[in-house]
Amino acid sequence: MKHARKTTKRMRVVIGGTLVGAAALGTFAVVSASAGSSPSTAPRSAAGKNLARSTHLSADAAGRAAQAVLDAAAKENQRVSVAVVDRNGNTIVTLRGDGAGPQAYEAAQKKAFTAVSWNAATSELVKRLENAPTLKDIPGTLFLGGGVPVDAKGAPIAGIGVAGAPSGDLDEKFARAGAAALGK
Repeated sequence: MKHARKTTKRMRVVIGGTLVGAAALGTFAVVSASAGSSPSTAPRSAAGKNLARSTHLSADAAGRAAQAVLDAAAKENQRVSVAVVDRNGNTIVTLRGDGAGPQAYEAAQKKAFTAVSWNAATSELVKRLENAPTLKDIPGTLFLGGGVPVDAKGAPIAGIGVAGAPSGDLDEKFARAGAAALGK
């Protein structure tokens, strides 16, 4: 007799739990169905004039450009680091050449960022400091030769920065070799 009550009590708990679960699932299904079917609550699509397309340099292309920089520097026995950034200044690839100084890594990134930000070689931007000396105060920039922009149809899509050679002229020469490799 005692055993029969335990089973009955257990059965009631199981049946009650099943009913509560079924009711909750049914409510969820009804709410989900009504939310999806109501046109007034459906999310609107951002289409047409609200969207803009942009061109980006692929990671593969950025890697080829960076390797071309290191190859050009090696031919002249120079130890450099190279950074390739996208249109927004985000790093796509950075390579530290064998023997490059510890400062070269960060300097290359800043030169690449500076070049793409103004769509001009950093050697050219150095000249602009004469008329606008506070440009150098913008965070993340470095106004030394060695950064070049990469453009497509006149719009900047990337920047290549090189640092570690004895002069900004050499850094920029190697950066231009990386940009030239993208045209091949």
